[in-house]
Amino acid sequence: GNLLADLTGHTAWVQFAGLSPDGKKIVTTSWDETAKIWDLLTGNLLVDLVGHTGSLNKAGFSPDSKKVFTASSDNTCKIWDVNNGKLLVDLKGHKDIVSSASFSPDGKKIVTASWDETAKIWDVTTGKLLFNLKKHGDDLTAVEFSPDGRIIVTVSRDKTAKIWDAGSGNLLLDLIGHLKSLSSISFSPDGNKIVTTSDDNTARVWNVNTGNLLVILTGHS
Repeated sequence: GNLLADLTGHTAWVQFAGLSPDGKKIVTTSWDETAKIWDLLTGNLLVDLVGHTGSLNKAGFSPDSKKVFTASSDNTCKIWDVNNGKLLVDLKGHKDIVSSASFSPDGKKIVTASWDETAKIWDVTTGKLLFNLKKHGDDLTAVEFSPDGRIIVTVSRDKTAKIWDAGSGNLLLDLIGHLKSLSSISFSPDGNKIVTTSDDNTARVWNVNTGNLLVILTGHS
């Protein structure tokens, strides 16, 4: 339970923190419109990511730990070089807050989720928009690639989760059962199950291949 590092430097609420896959760095995002990359062992600030004009909602490292995305309330998602903080790609096209994003396991694609009720799949290198995922009826709150990169899951305030084909952008399955807004999504390591969380005080476990509801986790109030 010992405190190892105290990461201070943001000037407003710190919204999110995440670890790099190589276990060497931490990224934090803040309402001060910046993200910061820190050395995990020393707690030293390595890079300031400055360029957004709205609060930052989430960040995440690429699988090789060389890039990091930042999703912002300025309606953009930006991809940066982790080592020098250089802006590599500026993903513009959403019409509202970008709430979440996720790199594909091979690091070649990124999917963004927005309050404009859409998710978008982009080429990481060129920033080209590949597919526009439009079937939700309210704000998207989270998005994740599956461990094998074949599918994408989005969750929304419309009370549903949706499973998409990452290679075509086609909708595969609707996961219906929550009674209120959905807030997060997580895959099992083998990619065959997902768990969704909701403002209805439950989490639910689903079969990714069939869309069948497997378990309802109740007990929170």
